[in-house]
Amino acid sequence: MAAITDEKITIPSLQARKEAGPRIVCLTAYDYPTARILDESGVVDLILVGDSLGMVMLGYANTVPVTMDEMIHHTKAVTRAVRRALVVGDMPYFSFHLSADETIRNASRFLKEAGASAVKIEGASAKRLKLVAAMVEAEIPVMGHVGLTPQSINRYGRFRVRGTAAGEARRIVDDAAALEAAGAFAIVLESMPIEVAALVTKTVSVPTIGIGAGPACDGQVLVLHDMLGYSTGYMPKFVKTFADIHGVIRGAVETYAAEVRDGAFPDGGTSYHLKPEVASELRRARPRSPKAKGRR
Repeated sequence: MAAITDEKITIPSLQARKEAGPRIVCLTAYDYPTARILDESGVVDLILVGDSLGMVMLGYANTVPVTMDEMIHHTKAVTRAVRRALVVGDMPYFSFHLSADETIRNASRFLKEAGASAVKIEGASAKRLKLVAAMVEAEIPVMGHVGLTPQSINRYGRFRVRGTAAGEARRIVDDAAALEAAGAFAIVLESMPIEVAALVTKTVSVPTIGIGAGPACDGQVLVLHDMLGYSTGYMPKFVKTFADIHGVIRGAVETYAAEVRDGAFPDGGTSYHLKPEVASELRRARPRSPKAKGRR
């Protein structure tokens, strides 16, 4: 599949997709080699350095423990690899919960230190909306996030589909509209009925990026490790696996172990060799006896 365009993806060019298409392709990345593969493909428009890295890269039970320093570390690795896609850094839990000044300071690190082009923030409470407006005023582009907000896991107890009741569905639509009014350039819609996501997408004039929100969104995002079959454990219904990297890696490790134990690896082709004349000279040389080393 050829790239839509080789030009650098920008926020205005993403927003133009809302009307002109094509749909926005977004995936997560957390390291240099993966981000380079995604970007060199020429078909990934937006790379999210999600706080999901806590679960898929660092082994945390959820995203809550992820720190700002961890997010900056991984975002730096991603931006070193990316030339075309727009890179968005995820604001981790408690990086935007105390004050507007602290929020702006933390958000600015994604742009100044890590080289990202924007940040993402979960939720749309009144306080959250003020923070979005403050960041936009500080020239920090912000992507919103409504529906299921994984950082709220301790409040809700488990991950579940949001917006299944009429009142909650209406709040999601209203929250998305409020985020747009606060200055968000795009909004992630996570784990909600397709009818709710379709209404949100129709209501707001900025792009919607769905994850478990159906086909009506202006774009889609998945956690890379999930779609590659590189994760273990529970998989949400909305995940489709496009490869079995877990199986590929395990098979390669088993083959490697068998060849090491059988003596098949390394072989002559994977070893270094002396030039024939040097090898011949080495064979002719008589090693000195250790006992004769000190004699005169």
